[in-house]
Amino acid sequence: MMTFQDFFQACDGTWSTDRTYHYYDQGEIERSHTDFTAKTLDHAIKSNLLAVVMPSGITPDAVTDSPGFAIQFDTVSESGATVGMSLQALFVPERFVTSDDTIQNIPAPMAAQVSDPEELVRGFYLRNEGYSEKGAIAGRFTYLPTRQTLEMTTVYSRSVAVDQMRFIDHNTRLRTIVTYRRPENNTVPTEISLVGFGLERRQ
Repeated sequence: MMTFQDFFQACDGTWSTDRTYHYYDQGEIERSHTDFTAKTLDHAIKSNLLAVVMPSGITPDAVTDSPGFAIQFDTVSESGATVGMSLQALFVPERFVTSDDTIQNIPAPMAAQVSDPEELVRGFYLRNEGYSEKGAIAGRFTYLPTRQTLEMTTVYSRSVAVDQMRFIDHNTRLRTIVTYRRPENNTVPTEISLVGFGLERRQ
């Protein structure tokens, strides 16, 4: 079993990913390959990211004890399309947060609903850039040590993304991505637009 800190220490490094995406609207399937690196953020960068994305309601221990990464990736789809991106991500457990006014809170879609066992770690998933939309963004995460599974939920202006990462050994991860359309009335998202599956291997 990997503790919360063990999980993020194991994420550091260079990874290779093969994914399959199912686009519900178009009835299409697309495959892609991604090479990416995750490097642990230093104290100064974590402080800056907190100041930009979640400037208030944080205890002093948040910077030291919240794991984070600088992530850089390059993706090539089977059609030959290429996408590259660099971003910073920080995972702040709830115990370090005194106010979450900066977070968009709507009811969790089915793919992001989890029970609340004693060992579950909940918190806030901060990035200086979103995947679907430009600009700094804050979401939520849960980590379940008994399943070695991190789940990240991000509410965008038009969609809600649920991204799950699970270690099955120290060099192999399973990845699932479910994207919903964001309901106009902020009810539970139910309309799925994309589902993705991936296998990630350490290089």
